[in-house]
Amino acid sequence: MLDETFTPHGKHLIAGDWVAGDQTFTSQPAHGPAHAYSVGTPELVDRAAEAAEEAFWTYGYASREARAAFLEAIADEIEARGPQITAIGTSETGLPEARLEGERGRTVGQLRLFASHIRAGDYLDRRHDEALLDRQPAPRPDLRMMQRPIGPVAVFGASNFPLAFSTAGGDTAAALAAGCPVIVKGHGAHPGTGEIVAEAIKAAVEATGMPKGVFSLVQGGKRDVGQALVQHPLIKAVGFTGSLTGGRALFDLAMSRPEPIPFYGELGSVNPMFLLPAAVKARGAEIGTGWAGSLTMGAGQFCTNPGIAVVEKGDAGDAFVAAAKAALEASAEQTMLTDGIAQAYRDGKARFDARNAVTPILKTECDGRAATPNLYETDAEAYLQDHSLGEEVFGPLGLVLRVSGPDEMETLARGFEGQLTATLHMDDGDAETAKRLLPVLERKAGRLLVNGFPTGVEVADSMVHGGPYPASTNFGATSVGTLSIRRFLRPVCYQNMPESLLPEDLA
Repeated sequence: MLDETFTPHGKHLIAGDWVAGDQTFTSQPAHGPAHAYSVGTPELVDRAAEAAEEAFWTYGYASREARAAFLEAIADEIEARGPQITAIGTSETGLPEARLEGERGRTVGQLRLFASHIRAGDYLDRRHDEALLDRQPAPRPDLRMMQRPIGPVAVFGASNFPLAFSTAGGDTAAALAAGCPVIVKGHGAHPGTGEIVAEAIKAAVEATGMPKGVFSLVQGGKRDVGQALVQHPLIKAVGFTGSLTGGRALFDLAMSRPEPIPFYGELGSVNPMFLLPAAVKARGAEIGTGWAGSLTMGAGQFCTNPGIAVVEKGDAGDAFVAAAKAALEASAEQTMLTDGIAQAYRDGKARFDARNAVTPILKTECDGRAATPNLYETDAEAYLQDHSLGEEVFGPLGLVLRVSGPDEMETLARGFEGQLTATLHMDDGDAETAKRLLPVLERKAGRLLVNGFPTGVEVADSMVHGGPYPASTNFGATSVGTLSIRRFLRPVCYQNMPESLLPEDLA
């Protein structure tokens, strides 16, 4: 039940002011009361963008210490609202309290990690080539370089992570750390959660004396709101987590602007697992049970959900499939994030049911916002002839691909599109096959795992959460970890610049 100390007012936060709109929409919580929220408009986007641009002239040139203190203040304010955030988050999404509390911990952890990261200063990538005035045949000027913030950034909240990938999530934390004001387009699946987190950011702005335009939240609206954000001439980059269809449409808009801007879209993945023979023979049933747990975690609503398992034909592979089926059969029905996501899951299942080349191993039915797992099997030849089998189904649906041996496994690996992750389950006897697959998988995925499951993305310096298209729209970027700050920076070279004019971090 929603904590009585927080009742949503349903307004947008525009440069420090709560603003009501002319139209409203009603939330569709998994349980508990529904609330009315103002509908976003292009006019509100314009107001927020103008304020963000004005704020940039102060915030973009604030000290690293001031920005770090601001990030830490946001984390403190979010923690102070912890029980209320959990209450409305579970009501809106149907996610369990433990998941919301864990995600809140990850969210504040990201903010504090970026505070430490910018204090250290390594992200600036400072370089200095001293002048060589006597060099022949021509002297060399004094050259200094470092990374500088790019300007206002638009962030699209994600449906499946109401905290860690939404209002104060990784994209927002990275952009603010870089020195870029942020405008968030809230997701309609959890507007109340977005509102209370925006209240926390507003409180941090006031406590640290930051310019009010450094952050705005425009609640969900029609497509024109997202289009207005991506196409606004003052927006200099976009962070997006969502569907391939929606992300690609926005990416195309970003590229068609008079001034194209980077669009960092994380669009989804089937995250294939390759089960090598020695590992399957030794512990295939164990791997099958573990796969079922990863496949059903959070009702399968993770972009790192391992939707495909590649395993050789034969008794050992059969034991893996049987163990996965048994574990999936024992899993409980779960609530999905929205009615639309639940319907999309059923549509994805129907796509598999319509394929004669696909054999159902476990086939279940569900309705409303409920989700139950499904498992299918086919062979490599059928998979490679049907592109749709490689499209992500957002939910607890798995596909087993049976192969005849290492040659066919490598052929499959080469046939996969870009992925967020790829996993090898292997023992010592599989080393040669693994070495053969690794160069292929390096070209396909941003993160490679051995003997694990990709659900659960550690927030750390070394993490990569991205990959070749269609996993993301920029294979050189990550949306998780401290490297993600580089998306919102650009290198600037200062030639023969008097020290009195150099930025403080270069002087």
